[in-house]
Amino acid sequence: MTQHAALSAERWAEFDIDQQILMIGNEMNRASRFVAGGDPEGLRRGYERVLRLADLTAAGRPRRALLRELLRWRELVAGLYQSETLDAALHRAAFRALLQMTPTASRQIPYLVPRDR
Repeated sequence: MTQHAALSAERWAEFDIDQQILMIGNEMNRASRFVAGGDPEGLRRGYERVLRLADLTAAGRPRRALLRELLRWRELVAGLYQSETLDAALHRAAFRALLQMTPTASRQIPYLVPRDR
């Protein structure tokens, strides 16, 4: 994984939690294309980037309730990363759950993960 490899915890901490969640969401959105295209290797790389950013966010010690939810969410994505199958419905559910973590990010749900997709 080269993308985000040089991103330091200090640099990541300069972004507020809304920006961090939205940037993780951006990587989930990119990964959606790999799910739709049936590209398991591309999806795997996408999840690696997602996990890296989730780890940086958790290292920044967000408020306790958010940290707990973020770590649970990370476990879900780690399971997707390890899965042998491309599960579009589970990917969408994970993406939606991520965006629901902050009010600012949740406003993007209708545009990024509408229910009828």
